[in-house]
Amino acid sequence: MKAVNAVSNYLRASFEELTRVTWPTKQQAVKISIIVLIFCLVAAVVLGAVDYLFGQLYSYLVNLKF
Repeated sequence: MKAVNAVSNYLRASFEELTRVTWPTKQQAVKISIIVLIFCLVAAVVLGAVDYLFGQLYSYLVNLKF
């Protein structure tokens, strides 16, 4: 019975907390989403460039003749 009480209390507290949340407006949500997408694109470009450079360096080192 303790486990059922604990789960019940947890769910009640969770729903109560959701009523206190200040949800963003549609405009704020759109702005934040755009910022996240731009950050993801920049990160993808940077990581892609680093991967390409390491690939070129690896190819160069493999093809070295001693």
